Amino acid sequence: MPTPQDYTIDQFAGLFELQQQKSLTLRTAPLSTRKANLKKLLTWIYDHRPEIQEALYKDMRKPIVEVDVSELQPVTTEIKHALANLHRWARPRKITPTLLMLGTRASIQYEPKGTCLIIAPWNFPFNLTLAPLVSALAAGNTAILKPSERTPHTAELIKNLVADIFDPAEVAVVPGAVPETQALLKLPFDHIFFTGSPQVGKIVMAAAAQNLASVTLELGGKSPAIVDETADSKDAARKLTWGKFLNCGQTCIAPDYVLVHESKQQALLQALKEDAEAYYNEQQNGIARSADYSRIVDKRHLEGLQAVLNDAVDKGATIAMGGDIKAEDNYFAPTLLTGVRPDARVLQDEIFGPILPVVRYKDLDEAIAIINSKPKPLALYVFSKSKKNINKVMRATSSGGVNINDNVLQFSHLNLPFGGVNNSGIGKSHGYYGFLAFSNEKPVLQQRIGLTGISFFYPPYTKWVKKLVEFVVKKL
Repeated sequence: MPTPQDYTIDQFAGLFELQQQKSLTLRTAPLSTRKANLKKLLTWIYDHRPEIQEALYKDMRKPIVEVDVSELQPVTTEIKHALANLHRWARPRKITPTLLMLGTRASIQYEPKGTCLIIAPWNFPFNLTLAPLVSALAAGNTAILKPSERTPHTAELIKNLVADIFDPAEVAVVPGAVPETQALLKLPFDHIFFTGSPQVGKIVMAAAAQNLASVTLELGGKSPAIVDETADSKDAARKLTWGKFLNCGQTCIAPDYVLVHESKQQALLQALKEDAEAYYNEQQNGIARSADYSRIVDKRHLEGLQAVLNDAVDKGATIAMGGDIKAEDNYFAPTLLTGVRPDARVLQDEIFGPILPVVRYKDLDEAIAIINSKPKPLALYVFSKSKKNINKVMRATSSGGVNINDNVLQFSHLNLPFGGVNNSGIGKSHGYYGFLAFSNEKPVLQQRIGLTGISFFYPPYTKWVKKLVEFVVKKL
């Protein structure tokens, strides 16, 4: 078993050049090479499932089921989906000629972008490091992975994984924090895949611009949920409770706030409380003792969430459920807020924790206005039985994705593109769309040898040529 190498900043340029050279050979390698790498990755994950579960428990107290469902399974499914479809994805696509191009043959060919950088977040540190790697490998690239330093046990596991099955010229892991990330961003990568906050996403995009590197930015934002007057309150609450408090609320597509019609507010609040108790306090020992409830990643984030909660309460919000914090255990109880003022930080900034403001509205236009007053979210959730209301929200708002009568689930649909819009992200990922993100769609035009139709437009520009051009401009 190879010993994982810890690269210093001084070694980054050499590692990058090594991968650049390898990317040239991978460009002409058969698809079987890519599939072999994906199969090795899949086997390693299955063989080391207990270690993956242990690392994530140490980092965030993630329950085993949550690890399997939200960290491990999305990656293994991504791999199997790529293996089943890679030949179809990579096959050149024939393009129908336009009238002016009659006689030519055209296609789009998919080539690897080259050497890629994947900067991963801490909230789903296994999933959101390796799922982009699957797409990068499927497209035929080399990759340097930068896992988050805030989940050190998972970062160490990923470093061991990569050392076990990959040559550093193909895939390498660079641990570290901000200085290491800044040093990596100075290198002329062909593509950068970043998952994190909009604030850091702007820094990554600015750095990529210096080398004209393409980017995929998976960001976040305040993803709203609407529960209208026709919704089934119990059904909505059951799903929202799971989606919000999964991973202790540290999920980029978690519902960040709920806009509920005034006629449904009390029923929804009651159902949310009952479901939180049912999910995390079945033994009536308190949620803090639950083995099924995760923890905040570290003290810094816990203190930030506490400040957001205090700000809301200071401005008149009521804690309808939760609010309990145990700093020594990084525990933050599932928390519901009502009566939140619009200027409270909890309604201004992405929460990224287990605090759910429940805001009532009188008519749908009011709810839509609230959503449109904020930057475009990564996700939007609508709980409704009314097609009219659903269509109105769909037309009047913009978001990375929409989920109707559920939440969070859209992340797992590999035939749908996943990603944000503007402030919530640039580019798409997952399945075929992840393959495209790491590929250059190269147009190829093949012309016949000899005289072709376009030659009629060659100089000299006689009266006949000018008349022909005028006809083409007007008629074609």
